Amino acid sequence: MFPNAIGFDRDKYISLQSEHIEARRKAIGGKLYLEMGGKLFDDLHASRVLPGFTPDNKIAMLETLKDELEIIVALNAKDLQRQKVRADLGIPYEEDVLRLIDVFRERGFLVNNVVMTQMDGDNAVARAFRKRLERLGLTVARHRTIKGYPTDTAHIVSKDGLGKNDYVETTRDLIIVTAPGPGSGKLATCLSQIYHDYKRGISSGYAKFETFPIWNLPLDHPVNLAYEAATADLDDVNMIDHFHLAAYGEQTVNYNRDIEVFPLLSQLLEQLSGHCPYKSPTDMGVNMVGMCISNDEVCREAGKQEIIRRYYKALVDERREERDPIESDRIALLMGKLGITRNYRRVVQPALDIAAQTKAPGSALQLGDGTIITGKTSALLGCSAAMLLNALKFLAGIDPEVHLLAPESIEPIQTLKTEHLGSRNPRLHTDEVLIALSVSANSDEYARRALEQLRNIRGSEVHTTTILGSVDEGIFRNLGCLVTSEPEYMVKTLYKKR
Repeated sequence: MFPNAIGFDRDKYISLQSEHIEARRKAIGGKLYLEMGGKLFDDLHASRVLPGFTPDNKIAMLETLKDELEIIVALNAKDLQRQKVRADLGIPYEEDVLRLIDVFRERGFLVNNVVMTQMDGDNAVARAFRKRLERLGLTVARHRTIKGYPTDTAHIVSKDGLGKNDYVETTRDLIIVTAPGPGSGKLATCLSQIYHDYKRGISSGYAKFETFPIWNLPLDHPVNLAYEAATADLDDVNMIDHFHLAAYGEQTVNYNRDIEVFPLLSQLLEQLSGHCPYKSPTDMGVNMVGMCISNDEVCREAGKQEIIRRYYKALVDERREERDPIESDRIALLMGKLGITRNYRRVVQPALDIAAQTKAPGSALQLGDGTIITGKTSALLGCSAAMLLNALKFLAGIDPEVHLLAPESIEPIQTLKTEHLGSRNPRLHTDEVLIALSVSANSDEYARRALEQLRNIRGSEVHTTTILGSVDEGIFRNLGCLVTSEPEYMVKTLYKKR
């Protein structure tokens, strides 16, 4: 299966999903708090496992309703202390909150409120960020950790539970609650708002827009298992929704946290309005993604590939942070369920073969048509830089023997790096190669033709036999390549520069 195959109908999704949300609003009446699971914008995971789903699919769908909704961004204060980073973009959560607000506002959405959840004790980092947000004109609500959440419903639904949280003043009837990542407290934010609305005599309800797991796909479908791989650090597990099975005799898929918290939500709604409209966590959802899969085999293959990518990411993170292999072991179990190994990822073995042949780091790239391009380490170039040049030459129809960069043009850069900038590695990285190629493009026809092919690298699969540095990793991310690495450093040292 080639990387450029399509398995998801984007236009059908935008139409069907917006219609379903509107229908839920009418059924609920009053305010509707819609918890947005996963990423509202830049949903790169969904775009990888559902080829054809674009990263802005959800926001494009909500644009059909934007004059009727407003957005609340939730952020876990403890994630600020932990300096949690959004892995797919490489930026801290606090910066992603600001980025998201900018993106929402640029597209015409109303967003004025941020909720900082689990903001307890002496969290100086959270306090400083709260002040920063307020200086920027945003309203920041403080929510505290509630003892006994989510099981002690009597305490939770009381003035000493949800009652201690700040209330968010909203002006519209459809409220989207989103966050930079999982575990940010979106559900608790919705519950808190419903509690305070009730105290104020305002009718409100809740629904969830959780893309994964996809409720109407089998439990062991690779796309659903890829969600488990993506949340291995949270130990999330996909489960049959036993509430739904008991109520309707129908098997649907949900995940452990939603199933665990359903009794609380049901009891809360009953206490506040005398009636819970839902019989199961599946009932709470408004997710139409499963209805828009146009080619199941393409999505199955994409799910398998994502699981292997998540496996390698876990291995590298564990090596960098010197952690036990807990996450990677969990993902390995998922791979075992599907009967796949690391080598199911087509770029892995070619990269390993290059490394074995040359006794130095190697890399491989799979283009959209399935062609594999490799790169080896030389005195002038790192394997990733060499692979990138080889791929550009292939795409431009340039003879592989042609030097896009003459050795005499590389040597001054190496001298600058080693003699003046203190680098121990004289080889050119991917960013340095691209800069040198750009400089040459004005006078060299080959360099110009090669640069024109950069757009055709997007979506390629890449594997390297050593852990990439942050610069190379960032370049491949910006080029739209899906990169994995063996959990090995090129040079064995005790001190690793972060």
